[in-house]
Amino acid sequence: MADHGQVEYATATGNDLPAHESTYKNFILLAYVGSCHVASIVIALVIALTTPHWLVTASLILVASFVAIHGLATGARAPSAVMVGISLLSLALAAAG
Repeated sequence: MADHGQVEYATATGNDLPAHESTYKNFILLAYVGSCHVASIVIALVIALTTPHWLVTASLILVASFVAIHGLATGARAPSAVMVGISLLSLALAAAG
């Protein structure tokens, strides 16, 4: 049976913990921004299917795409969440009249 000694991560060969953490942070950012982008597009498609406001749908999809690109390029998460809020507000206003 192998000896169970203290593992030395700092001296282990092939250990690249900063690269792993960076990849994980990038994955989380991609998942968050991507989910917000998909939610904004789905809300825009709901507007298109339930109301005759095609210009609102096209503008929401265009702006959501720009916001997603910006979020991925800069690492910002807040603009994507704000875009989902704007999409929901647009849905409420389009459904009201």
